[in-house]
Amino acid sequence: MTNSPSTTTSPPGLAGRREWTALGVLMLPLLLVSMDVSVLYFAIPAISADLEPSGTQQLWIFDIYAFVLAGLLMTMGSLGDRIGRRKLLLIGAAAFGAASLVAAYANSAETLIAARAVLGIGGATLMPSTMALVRAMFTDPGQRAKAIGMWSGVMTAGIALGSVMSGVLVQYFWWGSVFLVNLPAMAVLLVLGPFLLPESRDPEPGRFDWPSVPLSMAAVLPVIYGLKEIPSEGWHAHYVVSITVGLLFAALFVHRQRTVASPLIDPALFRGRGFAPSVVLNLVASFGMMGSAYFTTQYLQSVLGKSAMEAALWALLPSVPIGMAAPLATSLVQKGVNRAHVVTAGFAIAAGGYAMLAFADTDSLWLVLAACGVLASGIVMVISQITDLALSSAPVERAGSASSLMETGAEFGGALGMAILGSIGTAIYRHAIPASAPDAAHETLGGALAIADRLPGRTGDALATAAREAFTNGMQGAAIAGAVLLAAAALLAARALRGIHVIDK
Repeated sequence: MTNSPSTTTSPPGLAGRREWTALGVLMLPLLLVSMDVSVLYFAIPAISADLEPSGTQQLWIFDIYAFVLAGLLMTMGSLGDRIGRRKLLLIGAAAFGAASLVAAYANSAETLIAARAVLGIGGATLMPSTMALVRAMFTDPGQRAKAIGMWSGVMTAGIALGSVMSGVLVQYFWWGSVFLVNLPAMAVLLVLGPFLLPESRDPEPGRFDWPSVPLSMAAVLPVIYGLKEIPSEGWHAHYVVSITVGLLFAALFVHRQRTVASPLIDPALFRGRGFAPSVVLNLVASFGMMGSAYFTTQYLQSVLGKSAMEAALWALLPSVPIGMAAPLATSLVQKGVNRAHVVTAGFAIAAGGYAMLAFADTDSLWLVLAACGVLASGIVMVISQITDLALSSAPVERAGSASSLMETGAEFGGALGMAILGSIGTAIYRHAIPASAPDAAHETLGGALAIADRLPGRTGDALATAAREAFTNGMQGAAIAGAVLLAAAALLAARALRGIHVIDK
């Protein structure tokens, strides 16, 4: 492996101006990749009017990016370890930029779906590569912790900023502009990356295990698909079958990794003290983050009656404390506070955010925003610390694989959070809404409000009020469940991380 370049002014082992500048360059594609998860929120209506996709095509336009991204993370992380993380990052940036250009000027739904799929491939190369390069450039534990804290903050902020940028661009330009904003950042990365970023790879990677690639995708995609559909469609048999099939392929994938001579994901990673707990706790943290987002986005729009743009702008307020959470956690650890205590505190704070959400009623804008801020701050504290722990526990030559496992766990956790907490909220909603309401009103809040708009006078108002109260009751119930889960995660973190310290490998 090639060590990161150092400046003449930096002590041996410490990153200098060049490495910190390189980190800034890496943050640009990371921000855009995370934004692409939500960037179509406001662009979809304009896309639908222009390209006239079918209902199925519209779903694929929205979802194909996340599906391809999740399915290829492990493959790309392992590939980066073999061919070089910088090389893979630059290839991915070129693909991401080219696909963004095609998507911006797509003249058919099929072209846009294909471009979004290529964007997912590019995103799958960028995410683990950026994290692995941070591991390679920052060998000092203190500096690495700060860099990973910044990485975590940018990643979280990108999801929130994506929807807002989408709304602004669509309002003043055409829908293709939400893809064109990717081009300058990718161009900067392609120009400066070869000069600022060190190349790093596994010096003895072994042969690439191609059969593991379809196995990994067959394990991830059916599970993610089933979990994403359950909150809105319910626990229908085909979604349960999809999850079951994915879990069976996951078992086959694990078996192959344990028996093949050169596995895609080295099982030895999990023997590093601290790595396995980090993957599990990262999954739980993502569970908490995305599980709350399922309710709060609907609450702002459908319960409080905010427009989509207003809801997105209000949702930016909780991002303010998020920016301070990761640096605070890093500072505490560097001052000698046990990492286990910091992670435990982060989960406890996040559980407190859910507890606040449980007291919201149908007119609690500020309480809900405060709850989101507290919850997200706690989660970012957790993610920044366990990401640092996971990368420090893994051998540096396996940094790409370690990063991809953390990212894949986050994808699973987010989908699981939406499925479980969403199902709890939906069950309470259906129980709370009056039995006399039309059948469609029992399915979703959106359906109930659509029916209420068509009913005369007080009848429609009564149904809308009852539906909003039922949804809020469901959000309260899900928040209680989330608080209990994260409180349990705090206890798990206190036990699992006790006595684990960062040791560079």
